[in-house]
Amino acid sequence: MMPALVYLQQADPVLEALIEQVGPCQLAVAQEDGDLLEALARAIMFQQLSGKAATTILSRFVALYPDKPFPSAAEILSTPDEKMRTAGVSGQKTRYLKDLAQWMQGGLPTLKELSALDDEEIIRILTQVKGVGRWTVQMLLIFRLGRLDVWPVDDLGVRSGVKKVYRLEELPDKKTLEQLALPWQPYRSVCAWYFWQSLTIK
Repeated sequence: MMPALVYLQQADPVLEALIEQVGPCQLAVAQEDGDLLEALARAIMFQQLSGKAATTILSRFVALYPDKPFPSAAEILSTPDEKMRTAGVSGQKTRYLKDLAQWMQGGLPTLKELSALDDEEIIRILTQVKGVGRWTVQMLLIFRLGRLDVWPVDDLGVRSGVKKVYRLEELPDKKTLEQLALPWQPYRSVCAWYFWQSLTIK
């Protein structure tokens, strides 16, 4: 990760100050495990929720399937919606998880197969699943496939971090973020991580 930090510090003095304030990038440490089903199910759980709330619901969901690290697609499909609700999974997210499980049984590519494709092709394939949008796949690209040049312009944390670090009056829009990040290629995932961290600094 050191070449990325040197590059970014040279590319942008504001980023240089942020990197010095936050310290070494821990993005590699934050990498997740599990197969495609687990990775996408986790991302779905985290949609529109705080990290703490999503983590709690995810742990309750997994606890519905004792003695297994994560349920299979068949097990998700056979779980009654009412039982999902007892874990705190909303009706909408239950539908998303079951649609994902059906797609998994129908033959979505494996993570290994996806890793051979470029980011946009992966996004095109996976956004066919109900409830899996561009942001959800971008989280998979960053935290499961380890792609270093993903720039999630729709992420509220990224937008809030950029607003704070660059002292903007309003949250930046998509076009502003895309222009701002041009000099940061090919390490925009690293930038996103730093902007997320900026929100924890007082």
